[in-house]
Amino acid sequence: MKLKLEDFIDFKYPSDLKFSPDGDKICFVQTEADLENNNYQKFLWIHNLKTKKTYKLTNSGKDGSYIWYDDGNILFISNREEKKEEDKKPKTTFYIININGGEAQKKFDIEETVTSFEMIDKTKFAMTIKYDGYLEKIPEEEREEEKDYHVFDEIPFWSNGQGFTSKVRNRLYIYNTVDKKTEPVVNELTNVRNIKIKDDTIYFIANTYKDMMEHYDSILKYDVKGKKVETLIDESEKLSIPSMHFLNDEKLIFTGSDMKKYGLNENRKFYTLKLKDKSYKCITPNFEYSLWNSVGSDARFGGGKGQEVFDGKLYFTSTRIKDSFLHSIDEYGNIEEVIKNDGTVDVFDISKNGIYFIGFRGLRIPEVYSYINGTEEKITSFNDWLVEERDLSKPEHFSFENSDGVEIDGWVMKPVNYEKGKKYPTILDIHGGPKTAYGDIYYHEMQYWANEGYAVIFCNPRGSDGKDNEFADIRGKFGKEDFRDIMEFVDQAVEKYKFINEDKMGVTGGSYGGFMTNWIIGNTNRFKAAASQRSISNWISKSMVTDIGYYFVQDQQAGNAWTDPEGLWEQSPLKYANKAKTPTLFIHSDEDYRCYKAEGYQMFTALKLFGVEARFVLFDGENHELSRSGKPKHRIRRLKEITQWMDKYLK
Repeated sequence: MKLKLEDFIDFKYPSDLKFSPDGDKICFVQTEADLENNNYQKFLWIHNLKTKKTYKLTNSGKDGSYIWYDDGNILFISNREEKKEEDKKPKTTFYIININGGEAQKKFDIEETVTSFEMIDKTKFAMTIKYDGYLEKIPEEEREEEKDYHVFDEIPFWSNGQGFTSKVRNRLYIYNTVDKKTEPVVNELTNVRNIKIKDDTIYFIANTYKDMMEHYDSILKYDVKGKKVETLIDESEKLSIPSMHFLNDEKLIFTGSDMKKYGLNENRKFYTLKLKDKSYKCITPNFEYSLWNSVGSDARFGGGKGQEVFDGKLYFTSTRIKDSFLHSIDEYGNIEEVIKNDGTVDVFDISKNGIYFIGFRGLRIPEVYSYINGTEEKITSFNDWLVEERDLSKPEHFSFENSDGVEIDGWVMKPVNYEKGKKYPTILDIHGGPKTAYGDIYYHEMQYWANEGYAVIFCNPRGSDGKDNEFADIRGKFGKEDFRDIMEFVDQAVEKYKFINEDKMGVTGGSYGGFMTNWIIGNTNRFKAAASQRSISNWISKSMVTDIGYYFVQDQQAGNAWTDPEGLWEQSPLKYANKAKTPTLFIHSDEDYRCYKAEGYQMFTALKLFGVEARFVLFDGENHELSRSGKPKHRIRRLKEITQWMDKYLK
């Protein structure tokens, strides 16, 4: 049966998988689209390892973040209560539910927005809470006026998906259920993440700033009884530290980078930190791969653990060329492959009973899998219907050596119901990042186009993840070697696959892929249609307006508007817009502060000035994640717009 555009509405996405303390059960979140209300519903599910039963635990559709309270109970956040009109203050409500049945019971409320939480004991919790340092200084009776304007005095002043963020921090608190009070642990200028608890001590990663956020982190610990904060690694060490774990009673293991050689995108290395004397050392000086799953898809939803310690080793996901595997590392830096089947390990957890993970396998979208004694088994079947009932096109992988002697990986998807000897219109899809990667896994938009009679081609040019730092490093060279790689890939695909109609090719991409789409239309007339999504057209305006622009552009474009304005302009697609001839659709979201709508406006206006056919579609209330987690109706409209644009010029 033909795949329909709206089929993604029926996808069920598992995420955030965690073992119970005894290791005999797992809990996970399952998300699904609610088209009628134009949002998403979230449920908690349980899988019992002993009975092999998997069942839905909650039914409200409004249940998200959770922890195991003990072996038989789950503590979770839910917004299942109807908010009263007079309730102007934010509130986070916690519920507890027994995994063997019964209704969820309200445990406690906190008159704040809780962003994460961990249990110290049954009466005390460590929590990160959204703290607005500007609003806190205004009397409560005057705060209603603040809705009419925004005041900011630092950068970034806004953040994609969060809105205006000046003086807003993810602040660490202790909440006591006995006296129902929250007590701050850090000052009002400190952001906190990655909370770990050992006995009565909280370990966490923090970043403190005023006026401008830097990218250096500290590791601190807080003695709950003594109420004392101690620094283990200070920000003055100038390390970017994404994650940290207890390796054993004597050491922490953390990932970090000094960013000296390859800048912001430099792959992190592993370090161990002795708790006794605070000394630390790098245990993987020659490690070159990323420490996350960067294989892209528009058919996943939610997060979870990408690293976890078990039995003296840290287990972690890492992207290698086109797949995301699970590895382990010991305190001496010895790395071993653990799960190395093709596809992805998105998130996982580990216990005495084995490894359970959520990931892609073949053209199956995420399900829960077990990996025990070297054997992998699929546990859930939420989305079996997709591969059993829909016509799908298997991406064909090939690699080639480019003109610089570098190996480039690419894929071609035949149209569904492909007929030998026939030529087909073709869409080139370019990923974002640029430091992400394509793989063999399911991508809904591409599968839909294949069902609509298109060949689809895509590749991982230099700048992509999955290989070493040098391959990913295109600082100061955006639009140069990456553009050359993509065009040489197109040449290879056309030569290798005779069904590609070279005279009817379109190009699309989002974020970095939007930048490259803008670049392509100003540097070649090879494509007959283009769809530029959440794009970048002008590195100077990008650097001064977007949430990451002030540091990303300085690093990735190797200059700023004062040291090298010519270099930024040289790398800006807008410079070449006067040469464009390709009819182009622009898609942006009005709350995308990562690639702000003004980037699309500039390119759109330029094309109109020079008589090129162009159309602009702006989605209200959406951000940079429109194609992956935007409102269901908006995601449908987005894909319709792109497909209809391609149909108009390629069919």
